[in-house]
Amino acid sequence: MMQNPAIAPAQTNRPSHWENVRVEQLQNPPGEGNCHFEDEHTLFLSLTPRPIHYVQIQDGKTFTGLYRQGDILITPANIPLFVRWEGEENCLQIRLKSKFLQNIARETLDRDCDRLQLIPEFQLHNSQIEAIAMMLFQESQQQTSDNQLYLDSLANILAVNLLRHHATTKPQLPVYEGGLPPSQLQQILDYVDANLDGDLRLENLAQLLDMSQFHFSRLFKQSIGSSPHQYLIQQRVERAKQLLKISDRSIIEIALDCGFNSHSHLTKQFRQITGMTPKAYRAS
Repeated sequence: MMQNPAIAPAQTNRPSHWENVRVEQLQNPPGEGNCHFEDEHTLFLSLTPRPIHYVQIQDGKTFTGLYRQGDILITPANIPLFVRWEGEENCLQIRLKSKFLQNIARETLDRDCDRLQLIPEFQLHNSQIEAIAMMLFQESQQQTSDNQLYLDSLANILAVNLLRHHATTKPQLPVYEGGLPPSQLQQILDYVDANLDGDLRLENLAQLLDMSQFHFSRLFKQSIGSSPHQYLIQQRVERAKQLLKISDRSIIEIALDCGFNSHSHLTKQFRQITGMTPKAYRAS
């Protein structure tokens, strides 16, 4: 990977679990630069409330014009990019491992996807990619995360969106209805319950049933009414409620035992679900 310092990220420290997708905020004065990621697809999402003028060159094509807030640039892996901007730049850079995208395509489409390529695109409008990017950015601001399942889900949704709309061949992804069979659902629920304090991965849950992450996520939500990530948080809070009532352990000990990484993170999720803090719940 080569990247001109002029368009280097404003912040570089990221937890180790950002392995398939990375997000950085770029804030730069007027300037220009080059970047080239050999094994990562790159998306740039403009955050500037005032349109900013760009000159962008990739794959032999040139774009000249204004980027508004929410506009997206897609640069496939191993495609050099040149950028010049004339105002104060503020954007998100989202990098997705090309191997990860191939794996999602292979397990979802059940065919060889080694030659699958994304299409270089300028000034793209995609509300779902914009929403995913902002959720990834919000998560990155936490500096540490105890919820790998959430990151996996966001990365998976981003990959499927790119496959559907921005690949050289646009596959028809399967549609699944009816939810998981009771025996399979019980297997997943038991596994989640036994590993509430662990770093659960979407890939591992899907592999338990020998299905794609895309397939699993949709069938699980049809069965339960919430995503795997939402269900995990609900169950962690339920365990915290039990421990608050039956033990005198400190709230931070209970938070860690339930898979939260801090007292404050437990408090935030606990209040969202119950309407009160762990301390108030224990005293009630």
